[in-house]
Amino acid sequence: MRILLTGANGYIGKRLLPALVQKGHFVVCMVRDRYRYHLPESLNAFTEIVEADLSKPASLKNIPPDIDVAYYLVHSMSNDKNYVDKEKASAVNFRAALANTQVKQVIFLSGIINEQKLSPHLQSRKNVELELAKGKYALSTLRAGIIIGAGSASFEIIRDLVEKLPIMVTPKWLNTLCQPIAISDVILFLLACAGNASTHNRNFDIGGPDVVSYKEMLLGFAEARLLKRYIYVVPVMTPKLSSYWLYFITSTSYRLATALVDSMKVEVICRDHAINDLLNIKPISYAEALKAAFSEIKDEQMISSWKDALVVSNHDFKLSDFIEVPTFGCYIDQRQRRVNKKHVTLEKIWRIGGLSGWHFATWLWKLRGFIDLLYGGVGLRRGRTHRTKIESGDVIDFWRVVYANKAEGRLLLYAEMKLPGEAWLEFKLVEDQLTQTATFRPKGLLGRLYWLSVLPFHHFIFNGLIKKLAK
Repeated sequence: MRILLTGANGYIGKRLLPALVQKGHFVVCMVRDRYRYHLPESLNAFTEIVEADLSKPASLKNIPPDIDVAYYLVHSMSNDKNYVDKEKASAVNFRAALANTQVKQVIFLSGIINEQKLSPHLQSRKNVELELAKGKYALSTLRAGIIIGAGSASFEIIRDLVEKLPIMVTPKWLNTLCQPIAISDVILFLLACAGNASTHNRNFDIGGPDVVSYKEMLLGFAEARLLKRYIYVVPVMTPKLSSYWLYFITSTSYRLATALVDSMKVEVICRDHAINDLLNIKPISYAEALKAAFSEIKDEQMISSWKDALVVSNHDFKLSDFIEVPTFGCYIDQRQRRVNKKHVTLEKIWRIGGLSGWHFATWLWKLRGFIDLLYGGVGLRRGRTHRTKIESGDVIDFWRVVYANKAEGRLLLYAEMKLPGEAWLEFKLVEDQLTQTATFRPKGLLGRLYWLSVLPFHHFIFNGLIKKLAK
């Protein structure tokens, strides 16, 4: 079958794509920004890429008419406070665009929405489902709760909390029950629905065999990691305090933390497990899902990470808009140095940030990250998805990778920290010459004052950095 995969560069989409190809399907990958999408060469013959934005109806004309099945995996607890309305509008636009195709089935991955009173995030999921159901195709909806897998939002937040805090004083919503499901099982359910008439015009809850509280999930993670953790639940933490707690401890933005806290007060438990028998799938336990996630991390085989989503940075832009670094009206710190061994320097550049640090004065980078965090920025909490691989669209601490070409010897980063302006950091290695360029385009007088105030630190940091990289 010819399958349209929306959100192809998202956490679920990146994992579903190879599974669809392995099943013999041809996949049309729909993305908003081609520069952020990277296909393995082995999949080129079985895929096609179209650039389209669900918020822009005109761009949806790029969807080819000859598709049989479409996956709707576009979802974000957006940095825009009007995300509920925007998600509904996106669903309406998608439904209208599909009217010009021969699509027979749409498969939508939603959230478990069995409670009467839903959070804005879960209500948004329900609204999208209602809009998609109005189309002239069969809709199959899978409703999942907490998805556990290396790089998933739920897994990484649990990981942050457990590995950073030996003792936790937590809000009462940690006693809320949920039914986690492994990412591998989510992919199996999504695959099995394609072309399966028994799932047409129906919705199903999918979950693992364990019904646990969020507190039990944290303690289960600690047990799997052989860590002793103590959790004390108190009733006095308001939603606002809870949101700040998540924001400062984990990798979430404040707006995302608020959406998560609102949703975590709602029980997400499956109504039944009818779909398990219908599709002959037996989901694995929470403990087994954790084991699989740890194995993926250990072997450095993490396919996707939620941290690479632009929503995590409170930014929403196309990378292509930032590849050409401006010079007019900008402050530029450029340094050059001959390198001893080109391949060694290149490896250092490609390992920059995350657990490897910044090669020089990492403590100052951490201090800058902490200051950014206090002002509502992303700080250094995101790290990086892979220790040695970099692709455009990835995050490296408080930077976004705009361009990365190891063979060309060029890495371009765009700052996602809170700044009174825009900043780029670029490394170019040509022959035995390394050029390191920091560019800042100020916004108003505040931006100019900011640059002058950090100038002494920049001289120290950037001079030390290029020396370490070239050595």
